[in-house]
Amino acid sequence: MKPAKNYDDAIHNQSYEAQYLAKRITNESMIYDAGRTKESLSGYWGFGIDQYDTCLRAKWFEEKYVDQDGRYNPMDFSFDEWEKMLVPSSWNTQKEKYFLYEGSAVYTRTFLYKNNGEERVYLKFGAVNYDAKVFLNKEYLGCHKGGSTPFFMEVTELLMEQNRILVVANNTRHKDNVPTDNTDWFNYGGIYRDVELIRLPKTFIKDFTIGLVPDGGFNKIRVEVKTEGPAANGSASLTIGELGIRQSIEIRDGQGSVVIEVRPELWSPDSPKLYETNIEYGEDLIREKIGFREIRVDGQEIVLNGKPIFLKGISAHEESVKNGKAVTDAEIVENFMLAKEMNCNYMRLAHYPHTERAAQIADEMGILLWEEIPVYWSINFNNPETYRDAENQLTELIRRDRNRASVIVWAVGNENPDTDARVTFMSSLARKAKELDPSRLVSAACMLDHVNHIINDRLADSLDIIGANEYYGWYQTNFDNLVKLFENSKPTKPVVITEFGADAKAGHRGTVDEKGTEDCQVDIYRKQVAVFKRIPYVKGTSPWILYDFRCPRRLHPVTQNYYNTKGLLSEDKSRKKLAFYVMQQFYKDLPD
Repeated sequence: MKPAKNYDDAIHNQSYEAQYLAKRITNESMIYDAGRTKESLSGYWGFGIDQYDTCLRAKWFEEKYVDQDGRYNPMDFSFDEWEKMLVPSSWNTQKEKYFLYEGSAVYTRTFLYKNNGEERVYLKFGAVNYDAKVFLNKEYLGCHKGGSTPFFMEVTELLMEQNRILVVANNTRHKDNVPTDNTDWFNYGGIYRDVELIRLPKTFIKDFTIGLVPDGGFNKIRVEVKTEGPAANGSASLTIGELGIRQSIEIRDGQGSVVIEVRPELWSPDSPKLYETNIEYGEDLIREKIGFREIRVDGQEIVLNGKPIFLKGISAHEESVKNGKAVTDAEIVENFMLAKEMNCNYMRLAHYPHTERAAQIADEMGILLWEEIPVYWSINFNNPETYRDAENQLTELIRRDRNRASVIVWAVGNENPDTDARVTFMSSLARKAKELDPSRLVSAACMLDHVNHIINDRLADSLDIIGANEYYGWYQTNFDNLVKLFENSKPTKPVVITEFGADAKAGHRGTVDEKGTEDCQVDIYRKQVAVFKRIPYVKGTSPWILYDFRCPRRLHPVTQNYYNTKGLLSEDKSRKKLAFYVMQQFYKDLPD
């Protein structure tokens, strides 16, 4: 007897996802979009939880409402009758029933498009956690992996007057992802940054880099331009009116560069000077606000604009009680204002790329930034695909923010075990960062040797700054060993204490020995800063962390309640803990 012809791909194909993963959206399709006019596709989208990935298995995006004989098919969906979900948002914060959901969810909306003539059109997603499979008008555009970086797709040939866009967003944690399946923060899901349509001329500026030539002279600006389209040869024009610059840039085979002798007022936290900058090529125009500054390392010193600087900082997650990861401009400004109130000049944006608005606002407000990719804890360092994911996220971050004066450090990871595979993986990322942007510093937040109490990490050879996470007085309960660590260590590079601190429930008081009280936290902070003052190679600190944040691994019912309470403020930022004022005074007493 012959086998029955009863195989149904929608229910029997266990490898259904392979066809979608094979078409990857990467940094290669990125365009320079800062300073451009964009049309927002944010707002209310149709939304459906899809735990079993039926949309992908049964190909709902094809919308086959009738069979080949014209008979109506049964449908397991009705896009236009689904509930509505705000985009951008984290689905976890929109309804209580979605708070802890991990898995696939389907987003869809329709939009109108009127062709403005000879143009190319791109679709941009600011970020979708963790992977996004995107469809337009029943066509599959591709899959993007990495929950914190932007991605772009050209959609010119697919657009019609009436359009349907569909996105399958999946925040499932996987051991081969970046980050891996075990982290110390909340796993928000959804389309949580803006979705935009970008109209461009047939030939347009694909990439644009501008900054000081890092030679210590502060009198030369280098500009690099890449174009895409049929007009591969021509002349671009750079205008910075306040500096009297009207410079043509010869473009050959889609590329051009120039070095301009000029002495701009240098950007710094005390004087965040930005210049109105226009770059034109043919019919394309980008308007930007650009600051010019130099950052480098000289021995154990971090040098900004030729002068040593101590990075007076704080770490921060991208999160708010109300909005999850979909933070607003007002919340970003609030965080920077709180940092400035603490006398900070620097913020570590942990542990993944924050929204591009953070760096744009930091440029305006005068806050130096450390930006990081989530090579966090025990990544699968032996997996080539995991490395490709990490390198792509790093590339997307650098290409997005390398014109932001506020960004001074690209960080390639946090608290990773010192294995051969890890050193190979992360040193390769460090080299890639330098290849993409030699004008900034590269670092990582390294774990310390708490057995021998010494700063000892083989990755340090590949870094400009050694980031050091230490919790003496908290996880390492004998605080005296911090003094031993600094005495035992003889780094030839500057060290930034990227994390230290202790849990404290806001308002919970007790003795200095009682873990989880503000009194215990403030005692640890006082001891820490007293030691830092004596260590000549410590050139910055960013204690953990500005405010409390959600974390499912923190289950102490009194002092945590599913929050990491190491913040210097409560989770809603309504209360400053005692340790906030210790850091405020410590930074005030340091020289500018």
